[in-house]
Amino acid sequence: MAKAKTTTAPKPAKPTTPAKITKLSLLVDLLKRKTGATIGEAVKATGWQAHSVRGAMSGTLKKKRGLAIESVPCPPSATIRQSGVV
Repeated sequence: MAKAKTTTAPKPAKPTTPAKITKLSLLVDLLKRKTGATIGEAVKATGWQAHSVRGAMSGTLKKKRGLAIESVPCPPSATIRQSGVV
């Protein structure tokens, strides 16, 4: 006697959840722009104070994540951007 083939129904696709947008990811996106960002733009985007933005860039982004960040002085304020982004 032949066994009947059993077919399994395809599993439904798992709903994809969008990546969580954090203030730190907003800061990284600002720095990746060709023109970079000023501290004022980063403050406005994140809601942080200026010293917190600078601390996040030097501590989390440079030291922990290893991103190269450069400051380009252009009056009246400096533009900060991720190095190597064209």
